[in-house]
Amino acid sequence: MARKILVLPGDYIGPEIMTEAVKVLQEVDARFKLDLELEYGLLGGAAIDATGQPLPPETLASARSADAILLGAVGGPRWDNVERHLRPERGLLGIRSELKLFGNLRPAILYPQLADASSLKREVVAGLDILIVRELTGGIYFGEPRGIRTLENGEREGFNTYVYRESEIRRIGHLAFSLARKRNNRVCSVDKANVLEVTMLWREVMEEVGAQYPDVELSHMYVDNAAMQLLRAPKQFDVLVTGNMFGDILSDAAAMLTGSIGMLPSASLDESGRGMYEPCHGTAPDIAGQGKANPLATILSVAMMLRYTLASPAAADAIEQAVSVVLDQGLRTPDIYTQGQQLVNTSAMGDAVIAALRA
Repeated sequence: MARKILVLPGDYIGPEIMTEAVKVLQEVDARFKLDLELEYGLLGGAAIDATGQPLPPETLASARSADAILLGAVGGPRWDNVERHLRPERGLLGIRSELKLFGNLRPAILYPQLADASSLKREVVAGLDILIVRELTGGIYFGEPRGIRTLENGEREGFNTYVYRESEIRRIGHLAFSLARKRNNRVCSVDKANVLEVTMLWREVMEEVGAQYPDVELSHMYVDNAAMQLLRAPKQFDVLVTGNMFGDILSDAAAMLTGSIGMLPSASLDESGRGMYEPCHGTAPDIAGQGKANPLATILSVAMMLRYTLASPAAADAIEQAVSVVLDQGLRTPDIYTQGQQLVNTSAMGDAVIAALRA
């Protein structure tokens, strides 16, 4: 029986990088006989332009029936002036919430070929392999009430609600600990328990969950210190688990340790392992349509999809090995280019991965 993949190209560079990722997906589909069926949909700004909504009902219906979702990137300045509830990002938050994609996995892995592309010294980042587990459907991004109101004196006030239920914390904790068991058996929970009651509860629940995994070492770190430690000594971390807002910030910071955010994939999973896969980077409006976008993060997101949702680890391994071969060949898009390497465009990078798969 065919398995359906919903492809959401998104905005600006989204369609460019998605074209290359789909080529790779179709290659491994044929090679490993995965029996995949691709369906396309709209999300974000492209959906606003076509339907007036960032998450059209048709897209949500297709997402509910898909085995997995492959997303490009959404948003950008073109839609800065639309009403807040119609912003492209609301479509992304909406699909995560509607599909209950609570667990965001963001690996920060430095390919040895790119050690000199990092902004940190080689000895600080060489061998880096961190997994950030971010709670994705709770916290301040979803808490109510929220809004902008006018006070009695006429001054405007913006407000958001930071809230987590015990069950949400426990759920993301179990995911982090189970993943740590497949790595180096260490979890660092990031909070702000010295200031925020929400994260006081977070820490208490993480301690309770950790007691069920005696083989996994649990530590705690305040978010400001975690940000500093990511720059000072990032290899001290194995699995970082944290809430929605802190995870958003720390995962982007960790991405730059690897030389380029254009190299990093992500997965967003529900409780059954079904998920949405997307690169960590944004839509990059400044380079859209110029062939400068790095498709490797999206291609590596395909590998994560094959591993975590489609149970095809051999196909995932083949893609990751092909990416490594391409980097060994010295091929670089502008974001990871250093002197002496071969500068290539978006489609050439995708073609090189295909060639490496076929070799």
